[in-house]
Amino acid sequence: MKSLLALPFFALLSLTSTAQTQTQAQTVPAAVQAATNGTATAQFKTSAVCDMCKARIEKSLAYEKGVQSAVLDVPTKVLTVTYKADKTTPAALRTAVQKTGYDADELTADARAYNRLPDCCKKTNPTH
Repeated sequence: MKSLLALPFFALLSLTSTAQTQTQAQTVPAAVQAATNGTATAQFKTSAVCDMCKARIEKSLAYEKGVQSAVLDVPTKVLTVTYKADKTTPAALRTAVQKTGYDADELTADARAYNRLPDCCKKTNPTH
């Protein structure tokens, strides 16, 4: 008889602890969650000037090993890359941007790649 009364009590306790665990998991900051699954985020200042630049850089980085997403904000010229930290590094990502023909922070664009860019994507053109 006592075991029959104890069963609903233990069931209620297990449901309560499960709900608390789920609530705690939802309140963990995004940065902590990103660190636990092996991803990292890096931001670079680029020399991109238009939406064609945005498409070119984002597509180029999509082919880089470990990159999960790349988003360029054209007005600020800031590229945000989410990547797997065990697959690539921020230095390698900067080099990839450089080889696409754009500056990445202190690295200047690869001259050959830069010369192949359309005229509207050259650094000397105003933002449009």
